[in-house]
Amino acid sequence: MFMLRNKIADAASSPLIRGASAYLASEAAAKASRLAVVVAMARFLSPLEIGIAAAAMAGSDILKSLAENGVGQRIIIAGDSELDAVTKRAHRIFWVWCTGLTVLQIAVGAGVWLAGGSVMTFALMALLGLEYLFMPGGLVQCALAMRKGMLARTAAVSGAQNVSANLLTVVLVALFPSPLAVVLPKLLSAPVWLIGMRRLVHWRPAPGIAPAPLSAFTRFGASVLGIEFVKALRAQADKLIVGAVLGTEALGIYFFAFNAGVGISTSLATALSTVLFPYLSTSGDRVLALKRGLTLALTAITVVAVAQSLAASSYVSLVFGDKWASVAPLVAILCLMAIPNMLWSVTAQWLRSGGRADRELVLSLIAGAIITATAVVAAPHGLTVLAWATLGAATIVQSAISLPVLLKAFAVRKAPRCNPSFQGA
Repeated sequence: MFMLRNKIADAASSPLIRGASAYLASEAAAKASRLAVVVAMARFLSPLEIGIAAAAMAGSDILKSLAENGVGQRIIIAGDSELDAVTKRAHRIFWVWCTGLTVLQIAVGAGVWLAGGSVMTFALMALLGLEYLFMPGGLVQCALAMRKGMLARTAAVSGAQNVSANLLTVVLVALFPSPLAVVLPKLLSAPVWLIGMRRLVHWRPAPGIAPAPLSAFTRFGASVLGIEFVKALRAQADKLIVGAVLGTEALGIYFFAFNAGVGISTSLATALSTVLFPYLSTSGDRVLALKRGLTLALTAITVVAVAQSLAASSYVSLVFGDKWASVAPLVAILCLMAIPNMLWSVTAQWLRSGGRADRELVLSLIAGAIITATAVVAAPHGLTVLAWATLGAATIVQSAISLPVLLKAFAVRKAPRCNPSFQGA
């Protein structure tokens, strides 16, 4: 009993468990409020209106992946002696980069409009693009807080922004049902994140310190940028394909099913992935840290995803209304996507924390190409066939590219042998 108590105490004090718990609590609060958003959308919006919002958000999310340029992670792994120079350069990069992303997203939205898209899609993408202007003022502080192990506080700030955005969405959708009511709260809640991050860590560029050279960011950042873009493209590709092949109304149904099905498990995966990079980067025994991370992530995700999939036939009509009951089988399939996605997420964090972001990029490209090609072939046969096909492709390809890391994590580790010269001493 004493040993069991010690093991429980050790587990509770683990940085992985503490960090994951903080982000899980944040994601749980966000997901509870997000569930209210999905209910409001199901009650007040038509599949066509949901599809318009989904198209704009899918395009925006692909472009938003370009904000994940590895600069924040470069701050986390910087040595103490170079930290002032790295943060000074990072601050400048953030401002130039995010301003450019705002201009790019507005330009892309205008291009979609001029190519025959609706003015509403342009307006939604332009509004979402303005969110980038709130990011540079808090990104250095966010990275420094994570570097200091303040994961519970960064989780609280992110959770506060998500919850405020979701609650505002529920109110606006109920009062003014339109795609605009789904998107506008994302912009209105951005100051919550900015103010919260700036209060976590007091930081100003150090006077008299020259910024770190750009070469300190380019190689690592280029690989991370490519990885995040591929990841976002893969995550949104099925939605874009559905919209292009089956139409906006079908996209609305698929978007609803995805949010109703993958929501909880995705939140859990996001929480675990967020803490894995600093945990693996700072661990004295990286292989042991990998084993713990994989065990925790896959156990938690599998239990939640399978349970949610089995319950889909009951909760979909109960929570969202009888008109969505026919979508329950699609929700049940999509729930299971979280399992292979989590496996690859842990593998990716292992590679990145070991300075092998270039290999992560190559593997991401391979997985993304196979899964997207599968979606293109399956989409004309309907949403159910698409869901099964992408689940099968994701499971096979992500398991295959993660196999070397799985073998490393769970290989039998030999105990060190005693030196014969000391035997019998």
